[in-house]
Amino acid sequence: MRVDQYLWCLRYFKSRSKASEACKKGHVRIEDKIVKPSRDIFVGDKIKVRKNQIWHELTALDTPKSRVGAKLLNLYREDRTPKDAFEIAEMQANAKVLERDRGTGRPTKKDRREIDEYREEDT
Repeated sequence: MRVDQYLWCLRYFKSRSKASEACKKGHVRIEDKIVKPSRDIFVGDKIKVRKNQIWHELTALDTPKSRVGAKLLNLYREDRTPKDAFEIAEMQANAKVLERDRGTGRPTKKDRREIDEYREEDT
């Protein structure tokens, strides 16, 4: 089974074309080597998929005949993604709260005072 088809069947991507595009961009690796979408998957392959700023690590246990339901995913792959990766992504999402919206211009004097007060509270 092709890599892009395998990732689509296991619900990592909503369409095969998105899975294929991720392969072309280098977001899919097998044994730490960037692969083309047409690369075949074999049982025991260690696959890394970058999705939403997280490198998901999985081992292929079997190849499904078609797209599978969410409850049946563990029959076809073993998820070895470290829990630290999810915690780091959550921290990055929370850190973006201080960023200003693009196009709102420089902060006003009042905004700068509020930012300074907020930073002083953290220390």
